[in-house]
Amino acid sequence: MAATRLIALHKNKGKSVAACLKSRTNYAKNPDKTNRGELVSSYECSPLTADEEFMLSKRQYELMTGRRQKSDVIAYQIRQSFKPGEITAEEANKVGYELAMRFTKGKYAFIVATHTDRQHIHNHVIFNSTALDGTRKFRDFFFSALAVQRLSDLICLEHQLSVIEKKPYRERQKRVVYPPKESNRDRLCGIIDTILAEKPEDYEAFLQKLEQQGYEVKRGKYTAVKGKGQKRFIRFRTLGTGYSEEEIKAVLEGKAKHQPYQKKPTKEQSFQLLVDIQGKMAQGKSVGYKKWATKFNLKEMSKTLLFLQEQKIGSAEELRERAAAATERYHVMGDSIKAAEARLTEIAVLKTNIINYAKTREVYAAYRKAGYSKVFLEAHREEITLHKVAKAAFDEAGLKKLPNVKALDAEFAELLTKKKAAYPDYRKARNEMQELVRAQKNIERFFAEEKPAQENEQAR
Repeated sequence: MAATRLIALHKNKGKSVAACLKSRTNYAKNPDKTNRGELVSSYECSPLTADEEFMLSKRQYELMTGRRQKSDVIAYQIRQSFKPGEITAEEANKVGYELAMRFTKGKYAFIVATHTDRQHIHNHVIFNSTALDGTRKFRDFFFSALAVQRLSDLICLEHQLSVIEKKPYRERQKRVVYPPKESNRDRLCGIIDTILAEKPEDYEAFLQKLEQQGYEVKRGKYTAVKGKGQKRFIRFRTLGTGYSEEEIKAVLEGKAKHQPYQKKPTKEQSFQLLVDIQGKMAQGKSVGYKKWATKFNLKEMSKTLLFLQEQKIGSAEELRERAAAATERYHVMGDSIKAAEARLTEIAVLKTNIINYAKTREVYAAYRKAGYSKVFLEAHREEITLHKVAKAAFDEAGLKKLPNVKALDAEFAELLTKKKAAYPDYRKARNEMQELVRAQKNIERFFAEEKPAQENEQAR
């Protein structure tokens, strides 16, 4: 079984045609992927100088025809991927060579490079866009990719290999499960887990192993690393529990045991809002959209009813009351957090003014003894201004006696602790409110759409 793809190779902006050909052929001939070049074959060119011979044909084309290439297509590539374990690398190269020869009819030079760096063996066939005789260019005709696939299937059958059987459209299954995406932080945590399992001698040996994995290490107060292709450094202490410098050093010294990183699965939204089909149709949506929206609404309504069963809500009135209570609770908690934030800001400003007032008291007293001299004001303008601002703030707040700074610090710390402790309950209340309100809207919209339908049936 072989899957194929025909790709037009274009000239990169800012590079010459020769440089682009060289980079494309060098990638295909990569010795690490082609068993040190043993899995590279060619037709009417040498694998070592394929790019130069391609360029020679292009110059010959210009001399013979007097025409210059208008498009930026410099060559074509056929990718041919085989089923894992079904074919050897040597046989795959022969199949790729035969495919290239029969597709180009021997009129275009090409190279065939078989890569074995993946689980599936695959060919990179690169053929020149200019014919060997220099009189014509390859014309990428309509359905050329389909022609490549059918020719590849025919050759696979001749070599007693399986082919891809296409199912009828109605029997095809849509992909619903996708591999989870791995972020740079997740990848770094996995590599750190692997290195710690090898038990390096010390922290420096640990960092050296990270460098061997392709990471750039920035040593300093906080260790940070940057992988290949990343724009920013990542500090260890931002990776979470078990990955700070101190925790890693404790594991290396045998004082603690490392717990490998486990990514928490993201919680999917239980159900979504129903689509306003009538409103969308009024905006000019098609009949196909209406069919999709009808199915979508039925699925989301089923999820909504399951949610109501889990919450033991048996009527629309009870749902309305629960949603109103959840909304009220959410707003009360939000107002409490906002009040704490306002008080924290007030304490910070008051503390700053008290400190400034204390620091500038003697200067302002001297300024007053000097009879509010302009010369003294110019010499100590900053201190006097700070003193006046602080005094005006105290008068505006109606403070007759200034509070103790230590008492303010204690109140600030207590409010900050309460605010942080309230956030989990605040988020929980917000999620509960959103689900109940969403369910209420779905129920209202569903029955609003059902009512006109019932009236139409009664009229008939």
